[in-house]
Amino acid sequence: METTMETTRSATLQDKVRQLQRAYLAKLPQSLAQARAGMATLTGDESSEQVLDDLYRCFHNIKGTAASLGLLAISDESAIATKIVAQLQKLLEYSTRRNEMAAKLAGLEALVGELEDLIEVAPEPVPVESAPAATLGLELGSRPGKVRGRIYLCDEAQDAVHLAAHLACFGYLVSVYTDLGELQRAVLENPPNAVIMSTKGVDLAESLRVQVNIPFLFIAEEGDFATRLRVVQAGGAAYFLKPVTAHDMIGTLDELTIRREPDPFRVLIVDDEPEMADYLSLILEATGMLTRKLDQPGRILDVLSEFQPDLVLMDMYMPTCSGREFSRLIRQVPQYVSIPIVFLSSETDKSVQLSAMRVGADGFLTKPILPEDLITAVSVRAERTRTLRSLMMQDSLTGLLNHTTLAQFLEATLAASRRQGGKLCFVMLDLDHFKHVNDNFGHPAGDQVLVALARLLKQRLRNSDMIGRYGGEEFAIIMQDVSEDEAAEIMRQILQDFAALSFQAGKTAFSCTFSGGVAGFPVMESTEHLVLGADQALYAAKRAGRNQVLTASQCKGGQ
Repeated sequence: METTMETTRSATLQDKVRQLQRAYLAKLPQSLAQARAGMATLTGDESSEQVLDDLYRCFHNIKGTAASLGLLAISDESAIATKIVAQLQKLLEYSTRRNEMAAKLAGLEALVGELEDLIEVAPEPVPVESAPAATLGLELGSRPGKVRGRIYLCDEAQDAVHLAAHLACFGYLVSVYTDLGELQRAVLENPPNAVIMSTKGVDLAESLRVQVNIPFLFIAEEGDFATRLRVVQAGGAAYFLKPVTAHDMIGTLDELTIRREPDPFRVLIVDDEPEMADYLSLILEATGMLTRKLDQPGRILDVLSEFQPDLVLMDMYMPTCSGREFSRLIRQVPQYVSIPIVFLSSETDKSVQLSAMRVGADGFLTKPILPEDLITAVSVRAERTRTLRSLMMQDSLTGLLNHTTLAQFLEATLAASRRQGGKLCFVMLDLDHFKHVNDNFGHPAGDQVLVALARLLKQRLRNSDMIGRYGGEEFAIIMQDVSEDEAAEIMRQILQDFAALSFQAGKTAFSCTFSGGVAGFPVMESTEHLVLGADQALYAAKRAGRNQVLTASQCKGGQ
């Protein structure tokens, strides 16, 4: 079945490439007619410089695009024409040698005639190899999902019930067992996403792992070497010492049980030739990437802002604005300084390629390029960019967005909601009496609380909700397509579960709560009003006794 699907996918891609080949052949006569018209205006003086630049770009583009689309004879003839134009450009610099131009020009005209003959014959394009099936299935990056899992927990009754209640706060469905025989039957009849059990059941776990492919996590009274080694030998995925809390375990549990869906790379293709842009888009989208094509340089900043690409794939020779000028322009905008720009051109002159790198390009790919090489070059650079961007955007302790990044997202999402007539809420949370936690239990305990709240928010909120650490013990959330009341109710449910969590500092157990404020668009019309409204609602909740969530509308109505 997989082979059939791969064959169908490859055939579909080949059909689309053939359509591009036919479309390109149909437009070539017009390009050559424009080249002939330019050649007729050549006079040998300074006015010829722009004409020769246009001719060079014309034949250079034909050479690269024709080769990429499998039109090899046309590409070869265009390569010769490109060299002749380059020679003409050099001769123009020496007025005493301009008489040599006539002979070169005659040779160029003959080549254009040969190209026109080739198009009339309509040569059968050389098949363009599609990316191999293994490459089409490449995993191109990953992102945590929101899938809830079912957990089987087997331990002493009191400990098991307590841990199960806390795991449920993070969205897991937990079934509790106190008998190993009952656990064994349950696992074999309806395998869960994971099993958490006492080290007393290590032999059973080793036996079950042969029959079901699920992770086993162990909890124990002691961390002695012999017991740890036995757990490892039995294939145990993790080992926790009692008293174990849900927030200690949840990070490992998420890693082991939550299915991760790849977040496709986003590639902006800048090329003035539609067929070449379409071809590149076909190849990249066959692997699951998302592409946007741009042939109007004047829209680059708007498209970068809207599309947020991981990489820009750009032709080097374009009318109006060269690739090098384009690259300089992009690099002058602070938020796009780090975005990879890769030139794709049939230019083989190493000095020209190096000059492109000096103006901000991150790579240079030469046409024609094999699909698998294109995919690898793009995906490797895009993956690296995502990693670096993630490190710059995240708070180091909690892994949430940092203050600056969240503020930028608020501006962007508010603009989108305004355009689309949608709803948007900004939520601010502040841990209650957090200074008391740090002063009485130490900063490591305080960090434990911050990480637990971060994990709970990530687990319980939607993928579309943007969560950040606003500073210190403050958190902020951007929620789209919900009203103030709906957002507040969601946060109250999370507050209730967070308050039920137990934290450990040495032998002392303690709990925490938070207060929250919610402000919504379109009632609040600007980012400043949203932030101010949420902040005022938050402090109204603090003044009202903490451990609650209020909306800006409630506070306004109470004034």
